[in-house]
Amino acid sequence: MKKDPLILVEHILECIDLIESYSEDIKRVDFLRKTQMQDAIVRRVEIIGEAAKNFPQKIKDQYSDVFWKEMVSTRNILVHAYTDISLEVIWRIVKKELLPLKKQMLQIKSDLEKG
Repeated sequence: MKKDPLILVEHILECIDLIESYSEDIKRVDFLRKTQMQDAIVRRVEIIGEAAKNFPQKIKDQYSDVFWKEMVSTRNILVHAYTDISLEVIWRIVKKELLPLKKQMLQIKSDLEKG
């Protein structure tokens, strides 16, 4: 069943907001020590990747500057190769890649709402 792209965008934005709240004022060393925080963030990154996977190709083509393949690849590693998870990579995603992704998703959301 195809999912509504607007709902997928909202799922991604919700996950980003939650990750931001989990990681606010947290240092790398604390993240690397707190398994509960790691689990929560990894789960939200998985959901972002799953949502990205379900976007129609038309939208992926229209917004080719979004790292769709990377989001899906990260999700696949987290789900299927969980022993290979690099917490350093997750930390980099949290601190460097979520804000640009959030801006992109807000733009896509705005465009979808305009029709």
